[in-house]
Amino acid sequence: MNKFTRSLLLIFTLILSPVSHSAGNIKTMKIEGPKEELIYHILELVLKKTDPDIRFSQSPETYSGARMIAEIESGNIDVGWGGINPDMEKRLRSVKIPVLKGLLGHRIFIIRAADQNRFAQIQTLDDLKRFHAGQGTFWGDTVVLKNAQIPVVTTIKYANLFPMLEGGRFDYFPRAVHEPWVEVQKRPELNLVVDKNILLIYPFAMYFYVNQSNTVLHDKIYNGFETAIRDGSFDQLFFNHPMIKDVLHKANLTHRKIFRIDNPIMGKDTEPDRAEFWLNIDELENL
Repeated sequence: MNKFTRSLLLIFTLILSPVSHSAGNIKTMKIEGPKEELIYHILELVLKKTDPDIRFSQSPETYSGARMIAEIESGNIDVGWGGINPDMEKRLRSVKIPVLKGLLGHRIFIIRAADQNRFAQIQTLDDLKRFHAGQGTFWGDTVVLKNAQIPVVTTIKYANLFPMLEGGRFDYFPRAVHEPWVEVQKRPELNLVVDKNILLIYPFAMYFYVNQSNTVLHDKIYNGFETAIRDGSFDQLFFNHPMIKDVLHKANLTHRKIFRIDNPIMGKDTEPDRAEFWLNIDELENL
């Protein structure tokens, strides 16, 4: 093999490498909606703590689940994000700091308007277990609720859950705290409201994910996150984002009855045990 041929092979090897983007140029999924915008700003914040010159670009598409895993494995994007699940933990390298302080594990309910008084009478978790929740068949949250002995009615299609709730197939639809108001407003023909009284909490982390071999990017994100938490800039960004401010105002989390349940999906090796990584309801009064 001559020198020219070896050079060509080296060039093609570099081009086809699974981690094709340099550490100084990070490509992410396309940003759609306020939640993804906040996540993207958090990624920018933490990476610039460890690499001030880093540059960002976005894919023309947004991905979730299996597609996101494949795009990261192939090197088409460098970093993605998603709620923890066994497949992503096995195939990708997760940055084990909850991106949104575990906010997605704080659930409030969409209910029928006529049932608000019934839900106001609920005082204990056992009381709640007399009601049926509605969920997607394959959602991770469905596993969490069933593990807590909460009765669950499921359907494959998300859109079916709203008419099923109105029709009495189940009693409430647990939603992450940023979700229910928009969902109710989009369906004025259904007599649904957001419950005012209950907050269901379980550990649930959304993580940043990178290619298994990309330890450099993983460490930059993790170390930058540590710095941003320590110097207060993460909390400043998080709590001042319009979506979070709106959620905390509407949800009135500190004045709800709180029920806590376990999450069997998150074990000791997937759930950070440092309090500063998680949302503290008691501290919200001081914001």
